[in-house]
Amino acid sequence: MGHQHHNHHATAAEVAGNRRRLTMALVLTATYMIAEVVGGLVANSLALLADAGHMFSDAAALGLSLVAVMLAQRPATAHRTYGFHRAEILAALVNGAALLTLAVLIAREAWERLSAPPEVQGGLMLAVACGGLIINVANLLILSGGRKSNLNIRGAWLHVMADTLGSVGAMSAGAAIYFMGWRWADPVASFVIATLVLYSAWGLVRETLDVLMEGVPKGISTADVTAALKELPGVLDAHDLHVWSLTSGRNIATIHLVIAEDADHQGIIDTANRTLASRFAIAHATIQVEHDELASQCNPCGPTAASG
Repeated sequence: MGHQHHNHHATAAEVAGNRRRLTMALVLTATYMIAEVVGGLVANSLALLADAGHMFSDAAALGLSLVAVMLAQRPATAHRTYGFHRAEILAALVNGAALLTLAVLIAREAWERLSAPPEVQGGLMLAVACGGLIINVANLLILSGGRKSNLNIRGAWLHVMADTLGSVGAMSAGAAIYFMGWRWADPVASFVIATLVLYSAWGLVRETLDVLMEGVPKGISTADVTAALKELPGVLDAHDLHVWSLTSGRNIATIHLVIAEDADHQGIIDTANRTLASRFAIAHATIQVEHDELASQCNPCGPTAASG
């Protein structure tokens, strides 16, 4: 019997790029957030204040994400043998939970205002919301480079996307109030913002919880993994498969392979690692090899993998 594992780490360029994106977005967001808070108070606009509050949560989320990126690069210790990679997932979960809370608070305040819409300065509301939209679009472009490969960056990007939609809603409400006198447009826009925030946040929370519960990564079928390994020359059986994610883009697997007595032990391990990496994006695998004669004595060592 024997085992071998293969490691993969994010490149220094990827890490530096994510840090740079988050820092730039944080500076832009924090700078304009003050203008939105002042504008919302002066204009007496809930939609604008909701957008400003979302910008504040954006700043906190971006700061949290930035800290998580730096923590994730700390080396493993004797106490935390996998290092601090899960810090990014925890940051994404906190961001998602904060978004859910914000959506509920916005919806509650909008409901109270809907029955008696207050006076709102539509012109000022429209001008400030336009500035917020420009800042948010810039942040979306800055963060878009890392959002597909990193849940932490995606969480920050979703924060900014929801805030962008909030700026559009605030602009629409400001225009409706300024040109049409429709004061009810302010709480209605706030309801729309809350709904969009709720939708984006729930997807993020669900994904992060799946990672923390060590679910099979999206797009991977354990049945397909097992079948692919069984097809390798010299492999008689594959069982006791476990696949999970340590953090975004870092999938891990463990599996037992039963091989023929005269099979090339190291050759099979190398081929299995290449198969897992190229076909299933599993770049860290621990493979235990059992010879046919020994496997018949210790099997079953665990449940046969099923589709997940």
